[in-house]
Parts: sequence; structure tokens; C-alpha cells
Amino acid sequence: MKLPKVVEDLTNSFEKLPGIGRRSAQRLAFYLLRVPQKDLDSFAHSLTNLKKLTKICTICHNLTDQEQCAICSDPSRDGSQVCVVESFQDVLAIEKSGSYHGVYHVLHGSISPLNNIGPDELYIDTLILRTKKLTVKEVILATNTSLEGEATALYIQQALNDIKVKISRIGRGLPTGVEIEYADDQTLVHAFGTRKIL
Repeated sequence: MKLPKVVEDLTNSFEKLPGIGRRSAQRLAFYLLRVPQKDLDSFAHSLTNLKKLTKICTICHNLTDQEQCAICSDPSRDGSQVCVVESFQDVLAIEKSGSYHGVYHVLHGSISPLNNIGPDELYIDTLILRTKKLTVKEVILATNTSLEGEATALYIQQALNDIKVKISRIGRGLPTGVEIEYADDQTLVHAFGTRKIL
């Protein structure tokens, strides 16, 4: 059966999303056909504004809708501790655990030569500048435990060698190869509690 072009186009768009196969994409398209028009308009409005109204924090590169994210703007956060993570999702996972009260630095990925991602494609230079300028006492490396995450942590550790700052790595409560955003709260609490000085 040939689907109407608009349904086929929407299915193709959904199929481009990570983890969505052809059948799931069709299921989502058919579901939206049954949704009331006002809900569909609201969904479309949110989707249209997603990139228009989101910004990158000028300090930590976290996701925000202001110049600075809510964490960088919060005076109760400990600005002397900077937790370095790969993605926005990592910040959300760590925040959900309630185990950390410092600030963040989001790299937007990890060093991955196979994917043509080197240190210059990440926000490592701004981390170094931030560490030099501000009263940062500890940099916590919370990159993933994958090969890319480990390589990124090692690169940052070496880049910060000449700066008088304590460098620690979150503990091995996280199994190798697991991404931070999928870790449960207790694992993250343990990981932060057992971090070690490098």
C-alpha cells in the first residue's frame, strides 16, 4: 500500500532519529494522525523553536535559553569545582543523582580520530582558559569510560599539567563502556564518592 506523501515524508524524518527504525517511524507518524490538531500544533511549535530558542551557556557550554545556564547562574554552586562531561545528558544524569554541587564544563563530545573529532572540535581550550582565569581548585574528569572518553580525560589531564589545580577522575563505579547518561543514581553517587586524584 502506498502511503500519502506527507505521511511518507514524516516517516522518513522520524527514521533519521537515533534508535528509530522504519516500523517505529511509521508507528509514530500514524500516532500523530490520531492526535487532536491543537496538540499537534503545540508539538510542531515546540519542534520549530527547539533550535531557535536554545543557546549554549557562555561559561560552561551547557544547554540553556539564557546567556548563562541555571547552574552557572546559581550562587549556591561551588565554583571551585568544575566537572568535565561530554554531553548535556551527562549533566542531567549527574544532577539527578544529587551527588555533586559544583559547576560543569560540557565538551560536546570526546576525542575520536575514527570520526574525525580531535581536541580542536571540543570545548577543551575554553576549559583551560577557564581553569587559568577563575578560582578553580579542582577539575573532575567525568568523561565516559569508553576508549574515547578515557583518551579525552588523558588529553585534558596533560593539558592542565602546568596549571596549579587538583585533577581527579570519577571513581570506577561506572562499568567500562557505559555512558554516564544511562547510569543509575546510586552508581553515580558511588562514582563521585570514589573519585581519585590524578
